[in-house]
Amino acid sequence: MAVTVKKTVLWRKELDNQPGTIAGALEPLAQGGTDLQLVMVYRFPGTDKGAIEVHPVSGKKATGIAQSAGLAPSSIPVLLVEGDSRPGLGYALAKAVGDAGINTSFLMAQVVGRRYAAVFGFENEADATKAATLIKKTATPVRRR
Repeated sequence: MAVTVKKTVLWRKELDNQPGTIAGALEPLAQGGTDLQLVMVYRFPGTDKGAIEVHPVSGKKATGIAQSAGLAPSSIPVLLVEGDSRPGLGYALAKAVGDAGINTSFLMAQVVGRRYAAVFGFENEADATKAATLIKKTATPVRRR
């Protein structure tokens, strides 16, 4: 299967780092029927604060619920990359982006079964656009004759 590379938006909210805050942030979305594909939660080092980021939030209902729950679109340009996994793919993508002089703000990648999914964050839209082209070219398998 071909690799897809799409610009997307993570929705984000800062949280207190306490038991139950993750569930509290997700509850309105779950009750509203929002089908999330990504939930990323992390603590800010040396503090009692953290953040939750989710994807996708789309449509009038989900957007309204997310906003009411204190989530807002992140300003970090993000690419969602999905496709078939193969050995060395993560390295190849990271190398292509790095060799082009593009700094990655963050990367989260996972393989489930034979499928690869990654979320790349960048410092600006220009870098995200350039990286999208490089990632698509690098991730497309070479066909043998």
